[in-house]
Order: sequence, then C-alpha cells, then structure tokens
Amino acid sequence: MKLRVALAQINPTVGDLVGNAKLIAGSIEQAKKSGAHIIIFPEMILTGYPVEDLALRPSFQAASKEMIRKIASETSADLVAFVGYLDTSAEGAPQNAVAVIFQGEVKARYIKRHLPNYGVFDEFRNFTAGSSSLVVRIHGVDVAVAICEDIWHSLSDLAVRRPGLVVVPNGSPYERNKDDLRLALVQERAKEVGAPLAYVNMTGGQDDLVFDGDTIVVNNSGALIARAPQFDDVVMVVDIECEVGTSQPDVVITSTQPDALEEVSASISQELSDQAEIWQALVVGLRDYIKKNSFTSVVLGLSGGIDSALVATIAIDALGARNVHGVALPSKYSSTHSIEDAQALADATGINFRTVSIAPMVESFMAQLDLTGLAEENLQARVRGTTLMGISNAEGHIVLATGNKSELAVGYSTLYGDAVGGFAPIKDIYKTDVWALARWRNAKALADGLNPPIPERSITKEPSAELRPDQKDSDSLPDYELLDQILRLYVDQDRGFETLKEDGFDPELITRIIALVDKAEYKRRQYPPGTKVSKRAFGKDRRLPMTSGWTQS
Repeated sequence: MKLRVALAQINPTVGDLVGNAKLIAGSIEQAKKSGAHIIIFPEMILTGYPVEDLALRPSFQAASKEMIRKIASETSADLVAFVGYLDTSAEGAPQNAVAVIFQGEVKARYIKRHLPNYGVFDEFRNFTAGSSSLVVRIHGVDVAVAICEDIWHSLSDLAVRRPGLVVVPNGSPYERNKDDLRLALVQERAKEVGAPLAYVNMTGGQDDLVFDGDTIVVNNSGALIARAPQFDDVVMVVDIECEVGTSQPDVVITSTQPDALEEVSASISQELSDQAEIWQALVVGLRDYIKKNSFTSVVLGLSGGIDSALVATIAIDALGARNVHGVALPSKYSSTHSIEDAQALADATGINFRTVSIAPMVESFMAQLDLTGLAEENLQARVRGTTLMGISNAEGHIVLATGNKSELAVGYSTLYGDAVGGFAPIKDIYKTDVWALARWRNAKALADGLNPPIPERSITKEPSAELRPDQKDSDSLPDYELLDQILRLYVDQDRGFETLKEDGFDPELITRIIALVDKAEYKRRQYPPGTKVSKRAFGKDRRLPMTSGWTQS
C-alpha cells in the first residue's frame, strides 16, 4: 500500500523555540493540504541544531519539553508528525529525541542511539544516548525511526523487526561532495532493512555550519524515487509503496488503511555543480549569520584584489547590493589599478562605495613610533582594521574579513588588521578555489545575460598585499597551486613530513610549510567564524594546541 509522506526541509534558528514552532505548524498545514499521512521534520528542529551546551541548561530543557507538548496539543490534523526536539531522561539527562505526534498527543518518542563525537560534533558532551529502537504502526504500516548518525551504523536490529518504512530526521551539515556519500549510505541502509527509507535534512546557516537539505527518498531496493533541491526550503511530498506490517510494533497509532488518493508526482532535483554547490553554501551561510544575529548590512575593505572581490560578491548575492558597503583604503603603496578595480566592482554591482585614504593616519602613527620593516607593514593593515571597525560601530554594519584558507593556514594575515571582523565568508576556501569560484560566478552572470561582478584584472593579476613597494605574495609564499596541494594534504588529511616527501614534494619546502602552519595556530584561534564547506575546516574540525614542541620535520 502507499503512504503519502511529507518531508519538511526547513531552516530553524537555534534557541528560537517560538519561531521554530511556527515553522513546524506552517509545514504541518502544508502537509495536511497535500493529503499526507505522515510528516517528518529534521533532527532537533524545535530547538535548532546544534544546540551545543544549551542542551545542558535545565531551563532550556524544560522550555523544549513544554513547547513540544504545546505543538502536540495544537496538532489536530489527521496525520502523524515526527518532530525532533530536546528531551530528558528520567534522571534529567539531555536527549536528542523525536516525538511522534497524532491528534493532540505525543504517542511515542525515540532517542538517538549513536552520538557523533568527531569533526564539529561533540554529542557525548551534550546528550545521553538512547538504547531502544522504535516502530510505530501508521495506517497498518510499521514505521521505524532512526536519527542521523544512527544510519552511519548497521540497522540490523531494525531489519529483524521488518518495518515497512524507515524515517530518518537529520541535522547533517554541508561538506563538499557529501551529497554523493549521503545517497550511497541511504541506499545501503534501505537494502539492509528491506524497506523504503525517507531521509529529511534541514537547511540554513548556524554559526560556521550550513545545512543544505538534500532530502532523499529511496525504495526498498535502494532506487532513488525523490530528492529535494539543495539549500531550498521546501515541504516535499512523496507517495511511497510500503509493506503492511506483520510484526509487533511498539505503538499502534492507526491500523486502518487510508483512502486512495490521486498519486502525486515525485521529483528528483538536478544536482548542482561543484562550484554552484559551494557558492550556495557560502551565500546561505553568510545570509543566515547576518539575519539570525539581527544585522542587516555588512562592510568590508575593497582592495581591488580577488579575495575582497569574491567576498563582496557573495555578500551581494546573500543580502542585496544596497546592504553591502565597500571601502577602498589606499596607502602610499597602493597601486592605481587596485583603486580602479575596486571602483569597477562597485560600478558593476551597485554596492555602496567610498574611499578613505589611510596614508595620513599611518603617518601620524609613524611620527609617534619608530617602526620599520614588518612592523610598518602590519601597521597599515591595523589602521585599515581600525577604520573598518570605526565605520561598523558608527553605522551598524558587521565587518567581513576577507582572508582565505591558504592565508589562514600559513599565518599570512595581520592580527587586529585584515583579521578583524564579525564573519569570514571564505575562511574555508583555498586560494585556488577562490579563483575558480570567481571565474564561475562571472560565467554565470554572462549566462544569465548580466554583467560579470568581478573585474577580470582582479582575477588575473598577481596577488599582493601592497604593504611595501612592488610587494607580491610570491615574495614570501610558494606559488598558490603548489602551496594548496601541500596544504590540502597536511591540513585536510593529516599527511606528515615523510608521507609528503614520498608524494614528491621538496623536503625543504615541506619543512617550511609545516612550520608556517603549526606556528599560526594562535592566529587562527582569534580569527572570526566563517562558513565550513570542507571536511576539515579550521576550528572544531581541527583542534590543535597553540603551544607545542612537536614537529614533524
């Protein structure tokens, strides 16, 4: 028989129980109008996810449990809702839970059994694991529940219970190429259990994480029958062929078969290209950080270089040009083309733009301090940072830092200078990816019949911080193509000196790059948050001591 299942791929805000409850109610209303028998929400949708140490606060625990009761009491629709929320055990320990709601009551609850404790996850700290499976009978079909990490482990115990459908609420953050891994995993688990599997994931940004949806439904042989578009907020409705239950469920909600409905057409969304996927992640991550923290506009230093040009364009797509403020901050070492390229981006996109010369401010500092060499170079960056923070305080914009992952890796940034800001959109993007994304975004604009936002010269010219005469990044760093190859292996994959040497890299270069990366940990600790798009971002993914005598070379 067929069950009509609605999967609510929506965007919660951590801690906003009232706002999230409204999202849940709106989705239930949509599902009701579609004739759905079941609606599945993402993991911890009521509280938002991840809640981190909010889970340990008794006041937050109580508020979550009270709100889930309120949602249940107001849900009189004749459909079953699977709603993620924060619950507690009889001993008061926090639990990552799903409430099964029907006709004004919580009929059952399921507690997440496998708690991830790797990468950005720290769930051993925040939750107590469940120990039991859950199968509920809905319109004669035995429906089993698993939450996110649960399906990264065998579901053999569920297979024994012979469910007719497995529903999987998720809070699975975006990572590059993760969509292919998810689909393969969902297919494997459906075949293991011998039942269709409905996997729903949330959308939106939360601090340095972004969730891309990518909700998936497969049949009992693992064949894909529906897939929601990445990063879009949708309630996807699917008719799923399910076996009628023959085993013993934990709870019987309804046993009668539903009335026949005119079948809905399932859709399989087209996959995004690699660059399009990353671009959407960066746009959504920035948009939601600004929106959910009650900002409305951003300001950034617009140097004419590729990094600031890319950050400005991401901000335009996220917030609209009128909410983006670019500031050219030329010093006595700034080239004419840098100022021209900053102006060209502003002219092409319509952002707010002004020029504030830092030369007089730097000269004033220099008259009071005896600074030369690197100290003088860093002073210029710090004057720029102070200027941007002053504008931020005066006008209410949040400052965007424009450093990329290659720079952060080797410490090529100035504390309290170009490292200032409230958010760093491209901190998890290597320099070579910065160029690739810039070219992709310009090509997209041309394909859409629009003017490319990023000046061609910003993409093609040799990178320079312009803090001394004729300075180039290549004066102190290897070519970015080569640098990024080593960084991807050392930072993202933990490949050490001997392994990198076996890979064919020059031993002296390996030693130099490893030393730069290891010595810059204190800088990275002080850098603003930014959207994670790789499997190994700086921050929670890569937790290394700032003070360490260990060296691999």
